[in-house]
Amino acid sequence: MKYQNKKKAILLLKDGTIFEGKSIGIEGTAVGEICFNTGMTGYQEIFTDPSYFGQLLITTNAHIGNYGTNKNEQESSSIKIAGLICKNFSYEYSRENADESLFEYFQKQNFVAISDIDTRALVRYIRDKGAMNAVISTETDLDILQKKIKEIPSMEGLELASKVSTKKTYTVGNKNAKYRIAALDIGIKQNIINNLTKRDCYVKVFPYNTTFEKMSEFKPDGYFLSNGPGDPNPLKDAQNLAKEIINKDLPLFGICLGHQIIALANGITTYKMHNGHRGINHPVKNLITGKGEITSQNHGFVVDKKEVEDHKDFEITHEHLNDGTLAGMRIKNKNCFSVQYHPEASPGPHDSYYLFDQFIENIDFHKNKK
Repeated sequence: MKYQNKKKAILLLKDGTIFEGKSIGIEGTAVGEICFNTGMTGYQEIFTDPSYFGQLLITTNAHIGNYGTNKNEQESSSIKIAGLICKNFSYEYSRENADESLFEYFQKQNFVAISDIDTRALVRYIRDKGAMNAVISTETDLDILQKKIKEIPSMEGLELASKVSTKKTYTVGNKNAKYRIAALDIGIKQNIINNLTKRDCYVKVFPYNTTFEKMSEFKPDGYFLSNGPGDPNPLKDAQNLAKEIINKDLPLFGICLGHQIIALANGITTYKMHNGHRGINHPVKNLITGKGEITSQNHGFVVDKKEVEDHKDFEITHEHLNDGTLAGMRIKNKNCFSVQYHPEASPGPHDSYYLFDQFIENIDFHKNKK
């Protein structure tokens, strides 16, 4: 199926820069902060990652849609990116086990995407100027689009976890499993849960504002703080939860937004990055073992590395090799560690799966201390 007569569409950046492209065939307007992902594969997992909520995504890979979609490759129940910007959009797919085309997948969710954009030029521009709000639309009246951009809130200070978190608690896995994990959903990815259940864990997932008292009723062996979208600073409930878990020296593991929450709970600040890290080929060094890891990453905020270095109770465990930013840390005298990247790697390499094993080892250590 080839879509004919693609309608003109526009990408307008907050600074007034315009890129002209074509609608893939679904009319409408999408707004958000623009960002880019350097992954060569895994577009469906990326599109459904709750950490992208509120963002317009540029894919640097030239071809999107060429292998269709599969219901087993979703990180959540729906598309979470605000809109898609790509170079070549494929209406046909060539993978035998695909369920449907990406266009059909988008149609069902009335999702707006723009193609035929010079994504190389666009990404170079964003790399220089930094992330900013933008709009993509089949509406070509610039006055209307400029008004829409002014209405978009800044990502800095924006609380988005409540928009993607579960409304009700739910459980996953075998209730007779060896380990019980209480997971705070501030944007959790399905493959994180999968990695825990594969390690004989019974996981109970809680809404973003759940108290420690409520989570502890589950009698968990360990606690987990998930990834998620937006600025971590407004998430005071999650920070208070982390404080209580840490003060009681219970096993705690945080990923991405959860990692930032742990920092904030201990008086360490976070800040918004110029562009953020988004892709499946980010090099990280484990400073404990000296080994390198190729990692999957998706974050626009980061923990202040200097403050962690100066904190007497913290140790830096991982460092991003491209820019030296903090990629992992642990609390020296507590059963708590966290990483900025995605060890569940969906999509991405599997170099960091060991971190889930480390979490289980920490739980065993805690159990044996009792």
